[in-house]
Amino acid sequence: MGSRIGVGAGLAAVTMMSLLSAAVAEQMPCIGNSSATTGPAAFGGQAIKMGAEIAVEEINEKGGVLGKKLNFVQYDDAGAPPRGVDNTRRIALADKCIAMLGGYHSTVAVAQAEPVNEIGIPYVGVLAANTKAIENGRNPNFMFRVSAKDKWVARYLVDQALKVSKSGKVAFFYENTGWGNGAIVDVKDAMAKKGKELAAAETFNWGDQDMSPQVIRARDAGADVALLWALDREGNQILRSMDKVGWKPTIIGAWGIAGNLGELAGPLANGVEVIQTYTFMGSMDAKKQALWDKVKAKYGLKDPAEIKMGSGVANAYDAVHIIAKAIEKAQSYDWEKVRQALYTVNYDGLVAEYKPAFEASDPERQDAILPKYYKLTVWVDGKLLPIEQTAYGKTN
Repeated sequence: MGSRIGVGAGLAAVTMMSLLSAAVAEQMPCIGNSSATTGPAAFGGQAIKMGAEIAVEEINEKGGVLGKKLNFVQYDDAGAPPRGVDNTRRIALADKCIAMLGGYHSTVAVAQAEPVNEIGIPYVGVLAANTKAIENGRNPNFMFRVSAKDKWVARYLVDQALKVSKSGKVAFFYENTGWGNGAIVDVKDAMAKKGKELAAAETFNWGDQDMSPQVIRARDAGADVALLWALDREGNQILRSMDKVGWKPTIIGAWGIAGNLGELAGPLANGVEVIQTYTFMGSMDAKKQALWDKVKAKYGLKDPAEIKMGSGVANAYDAVHIIAKAIEKAQSYDWEKVRQALYTVNYDGLVAEYKPAFEASDPERQDAILPKYYKLTVWVDGKLLPIEQTAYGKTN
């Protein structure tokens, strides 16, 4: 009886997915996104919107996808997982989009993995970096990413930390969320691969105002480098607590502190290093200049510093172009056919050369941006600049 019900439920799910996927073709094709457009990380959602909308305009100028104009729809999840789940269902079941992008918060991305795979709509994350959001054990797996991945970010940042540390002692500060708690595993593993252990591992909650106890423990452990897995708001409090107790380690962070840390912390942010996949700051090549000109004209910006998450703009731009190419290769708006086609896309993008974007044979390669494309930037007087173009780069 139990197995018969299970088979029936499975067939029903497959039938539902097929019917819903077929219905996509009956509407104007769209790509959806759930991200924070309100709250302290609203700049992340805005960055995604800018990159995606410009990519859609470029695609439509060339005739759209399969002869139809492509639309982009965005919903606010305010960084709340339940809202992200609701938005996922709305994008797939109500809007009947061909695919969806993922937003800034890893807690949301992790929660979305279940409905995405249950429904069977291709998801391409463009900011949230939690490893398990994409490497979730599902087969087939509809979760893809054109962004950084914490497993790879941890290795990159640990390499940088040990390169600049004089004592070989590294402290780790991480937020008590799915993003932070996922990263501690990745960072410890990256340290172990170097034959090291963390001198201190300190956690904190969103909204914490004073990190002095954590900072003092890390200082007293002898660490001279601090790795941060924090958002700008809490990163600011960590910097102020370090200043309060007179501890001045080298600070290197995942890109949660790439938004407005310079504005919040002022001069205390100077010299704080941050990983990125892309930045509009500093000198521009022709491809970057062309995109900046479009962003400037469309959104009324005057200075690249006004873009608080350049990686989000570029990742979303590349992701939309990759999805469009997958649709063309699939010659269909069908979710499963588009998912399979994503493994066949080659694209010379803004962030990377995707050759191919994803690989079906490797669970780690549901991620498109390889570590060789990561970039190190540094806060200087309120601007996040490529480190090699600053005095800080000359000392590393």
